[in-house]
Amino acid sequence: MASVHSLASTVNQRVADALSAALPEAGAADPLLRRSDRADFQANGILALAKKAKANPRELATRVVAGLPAGSDLIKEIEVSGPGFLNITVADKAIIETLAARAADDRLGVPAAEKPGTTVIDYAQPNVAKEMHVGHLRSAVIGAAMVEILEFTGEKVVRRHHIGDWGTQFGMLIQYLTEHPHELDHQHGGPEEGEAAMSSLNRLYKASRALFDSDEDFKARSRDRVVALQAGDPETLALWQRFVDESKIYFYSVFDKLDMEIHDEDVVGESGYNAMLEETCRILEDSGVAVRSDGALCVFFDDVKGPDGKPSPLIVKKSNGGYGYAATDLSAIRDRVQNLGASTLLYVVDARQSLHFKMVFETARRAGWLGDDVQAVQLAFGTVLGKDGKPFKTREGETVRLVDLLDEAIERASAVVREKAQDLTEEEIAERGTQVGIGAVKYADLSTSASRDYKFDLDQMVSLNGDTSVYLQYAYARIQSILRKAGDVKPAAHPELGLADAERALGLHLDRFAESLAEAASAYEPHKLAAYLYQLASHYTTFYSECPVLKAESPAQVENRLFLCDLTARTLHRGMALLGIRTPERL
Repeated sequence: MASVHSLASTVNQRVADALSAALPEAGAADPLLRRSDRADFQANGILALAKKAKANPRELATRVVAGLPAGSDLIKEIEVSGPGFLNITVADKAIIETLAARAADDRLGVPAAEKPGTTVIDYAQPNVAKEMHVGHLRSAVIGAAMVEILEFTGEKVVRRHHIGDWGTQFGMLIQYLTEHPHELDHQHGGPEEGEAAMSSLNRLYKASRALFDSDEDFKARSRDRVVALQAGDPETLALWQRFVDESKIYFYSVFDKLDMEIHDEDVVGESGYNAMLEETCRILEDSGVAVRSDGALCVFFDDVKGPDGKPSPLIVKKSNGGYGYAATDLSAIRDRVQNLGASTLLYVVDARQSLHFKMVFETARRAGWLGDDVQAVQLAFGTVLGKDGKPFKTREGETVRLVDLLDEAIERASAVVREKAQDLTEEEIAERGTQVGIGAVKYADLSTSASRDYKFDLDQMVSLNGDTSVYLQYAYARIQSILRKAGDVKPAAHPELGLADAERALGLHLDRFAESLAEAASAYEPHKLAAYLYQLASHYTTFYSECPVLKAESPAQVENRLFLCDLTARTLHRGMALLGIRTPERL
């Protein structure tokens, strides 16, 4: 299907054509069209063009207006404002015709990228044998939304979950398991399997840590076990694999609760790059990118200083021969660019790791692994805070378990759904409560700029008022209710009808879907899509209160308002799905 033009692009083209006709020497001129509060659009480009051509801007603007007859099918009114701005109001007919074309397109007028690239996105990075806590929430939620948004725009997306599955702590864990072989035993199968797996991992971790700290002989055996693991000893590797497999049972149960799909082939942890580490270090040293300093292999940067004011290096290989995180991250870059063909590397990682990634990216550039045709971006996110504005902890000062947080959100949301539910069964209330609760958690995260810290306030998150996913879900469910009540009367566009102010405002906002999505995709800012959807629900609420739908003045007006309802619902549904949030048909 040919791409669907928005009102903005159509008006922009008409003004550009009129501008070129009025000032031929300017060639293809950009009118710098913007949406406006004074009219529907404002063209701001005439001032700069007039200055360049040494022309009077108001006179030029007047000539442009002469080439754009008001009262046409596209433009209702056009006026020259100030020193040469154009205020443009579009015709009601143009709004409905443009929306009708959008409604006929499965993609709702969102064009697919002409030259899509390949983005490898690194997100949702839990650690093996450790519980997922509130700090793991943002990487998973923001990353999953960016995957959906980028894929919808036509980008090829490769998911990577860089789980922490390697390192010296495994010597301690594996050694304890060899001496207590039944510590990981638990019931397999059933909905509680993930919790059972984590429970046994937790127990083993605490017991092995206590023994490691109190028993020098066990500590020595654990260190020998690390050497065996790194040397690829089959028995040690088999036990290590048990920890990875048990942890995955747990991870997947949490991601399932978060309504996120994680595929086994996308989980490539630290161990996946193990075989590359030595070569990565050799290339860096041979090329002079990394140098030896006090026995360690380091990369130095003029602009990166430590607290003492001296250069702070990126340590690739430690003086004891062990590899730092940088060696793994650099090996991952080599793999993702050379083997996966990435044109963009996107890392959804805590802002506190910004310096590390700045140094890793610069090192990869110096080594030639990141060429001019590959960009590496850290989508850095802030911290989850409690209601008090401090880092989110339990009353005992412990880190909050992610699964407890999600369960509480579902419980709160189920109470809200039950209170409002008129004809839902208990089973339906439970299902909707889960969709509303998980949606509330995701939306609270995604509606905040990722770089900012945000307060985790469940009372606010499941509120029916304000900028919450529940507000959006109820708007969607309300539309579905209207469409059901309409019975045999179907939505249909009627461009010949005049529009009320609330209809115009809703229609003009519906027209912005593609551009809002493009902004969210190009800047890696899902909060821009969330803001668009909230404004859409707000415009719909005003339309609903001011414009009777099923009791409109004429059959044509009923159909036209049902058409606006239907397109609003489809846009909400599509937009929320891209954020990973469900839109129940009934609430």
